[in-house]
Amino acid sequence: MVTGAVVRHFPRRWRRSPLRRREDVWEVCALLSAVLIVAVMGPLAGALSARATVETLARQRAERHPATATLVHDAPNAAGGGTTDGRVFADVRWAAPDGRISVGRALVDTGRKAGDRVTVWTDARNRLAPEPPSAPEADLQAAFFGAASFVAVGAAAGAGFCGIRVALDRRRSRAWDAEWRKVASQWGRAAS
Repeated sequence: MVTGAVVRHFPRRWRRSPLRRREDVWEVCALLSAVLIVAVMGPLAGALSARATVETLARQRAERHPATATLVHDAPNAAGGGTTDGRVFADVRWAAPDGRISVGRALVDTGRKAGDRVTVWTDARNRLAPEPPSAPEADLQAAFFGAASFVAVGAAAGAGFCGIRVALDRRRSRAWDAEWRKVASQWGRAAS
């Protein structure tokens, strides 16, 4: 009895019926494929994306090193523009591990004077680089990119299913119109 109740409430496209069309079966296959893609590929894409993000950020933490730099000129005040959280770009000079002197522009606190020492981050080639994210920040970014990848897979599968459904609806509509034309021509003959 329970099985009959469940089958009665299933959509017509999902059960055996003389009214079921080939397009209905294709639609069910497309829906099941979309669900399978989201169920399998979504977590896989999320995990791979999160892992790649963690590895990239760990590599940045390993390659970038703090260096002590000296301000070449006074840092502009906050009203000078270009501020980011109370910091401005200023010219700095620092020494590479091999003793070579380099000059560049780095973010420093506003109001610093020429000759002040500041900490800058450099990469393996002794070029200025942004400070790498800490381990907790890297984990947060990895979780975000993993979730975004999962959502992207779901959106792509959903869009694919919607596109297939629109095409099948158009095909069903054309078949419905052809059947009506066939029936209407028979009605015309019966009336005459």
